[in-house]
Amino acid sequence: LSLLFVNKNESLMKRITLGTTILNFFISLIIWGKFDNNTHEYQFVQEWAEISFCHFNVGIDGISLFFVLLTTFLFPIIILTSWDHKNNLKDLLLNFLILESLLIATFIVLDLLLFYIFFESILIPLFIIIINFGDLLTKEKAGFLLFLYTLFGSLFMLLSIITILILTGTTDFQILSTINFGTDVQKLLFVGFLIAFIVKTPLIPSHIWLGFAHVAAPIGGSVLLAGVILKLATYLALRVMIPFLPDATLYFTPLIYTLAVISIIYASLTCLRLIDVKAIIAYSSIAHMGVVVLGLFSNNLQGIEGAVILGLSHGVISPLLFIIVGDILYSRSHTRIIKYYRGIATSMPILSLIFFFATLANIGTPFSGNFIGEFLSFAGAFQQNPVMTILGATGMFLSAGYSIWLFNRVAFGSASRYMSTMPDITRREFFVLLPLIIVSFILGVYPNVVLDSLHLGISTLLINTP
Repeated sequence: LSLLFVNKNESLMKRITLGTTILNFFISLIIWGKFDNNTHEYQFVQEWAEISFCHFNVGIDGISLFFVLLTTFLFPIIILTSWDHKNNLKDLLLNFLILESLLIATFIVLDLLLFYIFFESILIPLFIIIINFGDLLTKEKAGFLLFLYTLFGSLFMLLSIITILILTGTTDFQILSTINFGTDVQKLLFVGFLIAFIVKTPLIPSHIWLGFAHVAAPIGGSVLLAGVILKLATYLALRVMIPFLPDATLYFTPLIYTLAVISIIYASLTCLRLIDVKAIIAYSSIAHMGVVVLGLFSNNLQGIEGAVILGLSHGVISPLLFIIVGDILYSRSHTRIIKYYRGIATSMPILSLIFFFATLANIGTPFSGNFIGEFLSFAGAFQQNPVMTILGATGMFLSAGYSIWLFNRVAFGSASRYMSTMPDITRREFFVLLPLIIVSFILGVYPNVVLDSLHLGISTLLINTP
């Protein structure tokens, strides 16, 4: 009876959590439906003046809208991927709900100090998820690397925010957008934000934490890291670095481009040598985020919009790949070492077909969101720095190399002698993967569904940039 009661409670907890995340997604869809594309002003603004210790106001514009949509879209999928988790289920679900609240708050607050608070608060539940629910012996190391690397980078961002507060007496986004800092002051402030940006993206040489965190995290944590957490740096650049510090942005662009290109090439070459399928997807994220960085700092509409499209598309394709290799295949084989896989196309044809689609999308083939995002990002970056863009574009060939090689080794050939025949995906697993496939296809076929709402926001952002 006690076991039946526990199972019933767990089932109820999962249903309530899933229902909550689905409700959040529908609310965000309603907000998108009511969003006015013809204004660059913040919409749905709410302010709580009775809170005395901070200026707590929230709102959404064309930039933050799609980061909120991506967050609320992914969390029901995260809950479904964790559906069969057995140990401390309540704590895991609670941490996911806290994370969703903190992430949404990060994207909608209109105060720089509150942005930093929510930006950093995400580390705590994420650290708990990796330490307590990770599935490798390296989970403690992964959790501490994540926490210490990102906290170290963000301390410099905090120093820049404190300096802004001392200089201006405010941290309100709307007021700060009207203030012109001197060039030397901008450079000093930009360095603090840049260190946090490099760690969070991550770019070489502060990328070490990502591989450990992805490999050791439970599948829900990996989906969260790839889908949303890596987009926090993109949002930081769009919301703070580019609009508030335009002169410093142009000054440091050659350094940022150099780090981005090195990251693209290094991460892509690393993927060719890795033997852990989950680690390969993790390092491919570093390469894709390097392309996002090239677009972000291109100083033109094409590049920045391409960076946002690529970030959103990566936010669905990378989770799709993580669920395939880190959940479906791992739950059946209990290994992530490539040499133990072979010939799954024979016994798992449906999964192999989905895996092939995800591989092509990850490469950036036409009709995928990655193609649109990479094309616009490189087109914009070429106008900024043709030489560095050409070097960065070599990542397209390297991406095709390691992605197709990974799929070929896993799917084709004779059946592996190291493991028994594995059953194909279940109905629940198929319906978890299907929304990710649909969104990637929509972004690749009709990107204007995002671009129409982005145009005014990005255009306004560029007005302040010389």
